[in-house]
Amino acid sequence: MPRGDKSSYTDKQKRQAEHIEEGYEKRGTSKGEAERRAWATVNKETHGGKKSGSGRGKNEDHSSSRKDGHIGGKPQSHTTRVAAGKKAAATRKKRAA
Repeated sequence: MPRGDKSSYTDKQKRQAEHIEEGYEKRGTSKGEAERRAWATVNKETHGGKKSGSGRGKNEDHSSSRKDGHIGGKPQSHTTRVAAGKKAAATRKKRAA
């Protein structure tokens, strides 16, 4: 089976990857990068494609989904957000000049 072949994934995993990819694209990520990240997330959560044999299943790990875009799973503090906004404003002002 060549790399990139998605035939060994379940329908559920394919749907999950599609949904995750749409979320990345909505946030401005390119199509290729969104697809790569989506499959990486599915692999991390479901431990890869379907595997035959009794007792080979593992519990799914949804920790990466729960982070919700926050660094390390924690939201930024108010002061960090304010500092980032001021820096962005200064950059925009500098580039406009």
